[in-house]
Amino acid sequence: METAQAGTAAAVPGSVWEMSSLRHVRLPAGMALDGPPDPGWALVLDGAVSLETAAGTEPLAGGDAVLVDGRTAHRILASEPSGLVVADLRLAVPAHRLPSPLVVRDFGGRHNGVSALVGKCQLGDARRTSFFAASYGNLIGAAMTDSWLEEEGRDDTSPDPAVASVVAAVTARPGEPWTVEGMARLAHLSRSALGERFRRELGRSPVEVLREVRMREARRLLGDASRPVEHVAFAVGYGSAAAFSRAFSARHGVAPQAWRGASPTRDAEHREAQAGHDGGRRAEQERGRDAVRVEEHAS
Repeated sequence: METAQAGTAAAVPGSVWEMSSLRHVRLPAGMALDGPPDPGWALVLDGAVSLETAAGTEPLAGGDAVLVDGRTAHRILASEPSGLVVADLRLAVPAHRLPSPLVVRDFGGRHNGVSALVGKCQLGDARRTSFFAASYGNLIGAAMTDSWLEEEGRDDTSPDPAVASVVAAVTARPGEPWTVEGMARLAHLSRSALGERFRRELGRSPVEVLREVRMREARRLLGDASRPVEHVAFAVGYGSAAAFSRAFSARHGVAPQAWRGASPTRDAEHREAQAGHDGGRRAEQERGRDAVRVEEHAS
């Protein structure tokens, strides 16, 4: 059966974004913003910069914004003295298949309220994502997504209901023993059909989305230092602390207990990016093995 259950579109969740820091920087001509923390999002306030990635170089002028995920190696180079707002914005629960890098021209003009807010309010370097920072991040992420949807000519009100229903369910109950078969049954689809819809809609498999949802909840729970790592492991659906530690380390480049004593989420994102640049194949193999272990345990 290739149709999702009627009425699931009403439960469609939006993308969920995470952010712990937002700061203003000034770059002299020729200066690069390429060291830690790598910005997940940047808005050019004035001047001109170049975004360098493996795909090439793209000029950014005042008012332009760019979003880059942790898997995309990049550098921002000032072509002339420039002011920027940079933030460790990251997509925690996807609702769309966003490109990386995502460049929005004239973000400042198209979203002048958001631009005015980020131009005046800095978050500093919070050690953990606060409710205010999360709301701030969702606002910026929604503005970037809205611009992308507009440019793509897509209707945000009609996402794939099968994908939306599954993402809503695993987001609401990340600790359940989910399997691909269970997610497919929820959407009244076969495993292969569900996988194809996820890849088409989000650019990720159901297992990858499940892992992202669980890691987001794990980061939130680990923010409570009184909660043992073992409790966190079971709360996010892992059968043992060891399995959870392997999955968390493969995703963040640091063990759960060490992450608690580390600096902000942005540094975890930088470690993740570095792991992807320096040992992407090994990390991907670890994630693949972990996905199999999670499914085997859950079944």
